[in-house]
Amino acid sequence: MTTIGLIRHGSTAWNKEGRAQGHTDNPLDAEGVQQAVLLAERLSTEQWDYLYSSDLLRARQTAEVIATRLGMKIAGLVPGIREMNAGQIEGTTEQDRVERWGSEWKKLDLGLESPEASEIRGSQAIEDIAEKHPGSRILIVSHGAILRSSLRRLFPELNVSVLLSNTSITRIIKSDSTWNCELYNCAQHLKI
Repeated sequence: MTTIGLIRHGSTAWNKEGRAQGHTDNPLDAEGVQQAVLLAERLSTEQWDYLYSSDLLRARQTAEVIATRLGMKIAGLVPGIREMNAGQIEGTTEQDRVERWGSEWKKLDLGLESPEASEIRGSQAIEDIAEKHPGSRILIVSHGAILRSSLRRLFPELNVSVLLSNTSITRIIKSDSTWNCELYNCAQHLKI
């Protein structure tokens, strides 16, 4: 049985401003660092064997806080779990997009990564990490949209309509070749 804790990074200034981040390499803000500290404290009461992160700064910073608290090293930076590419909308708010391209902007080809491409990329990266460490307990720090896309592919019946909270953990378990989702979008550590 392989257990994976999927973690969304801590908050950034762009999260608060409602800006599409995509591949933009934004740092955590002060609240995001504090969220990571609270999550790391929660995880310190559990046993984890490996820690992976997206190669984007906000995920790496979250993973570094966890690694320090848990006394472990980051096993690898994985481009496959990098946030979905937001194309021309990166750095924009909904209001910016409407002003620039009109209210039907979602129907335009603005270079966004397709949902299907992100589902395949993210779920394959998670499968690859699970195959590399069978029977282990693995943390993966990533991003909200790519995690939800990956979960849609791994669990077609799972309702992923609720956006993932910053530093939330979603726990999935692989037994033989079957995945089960044990916990979705849990951010209990932030309610202290």
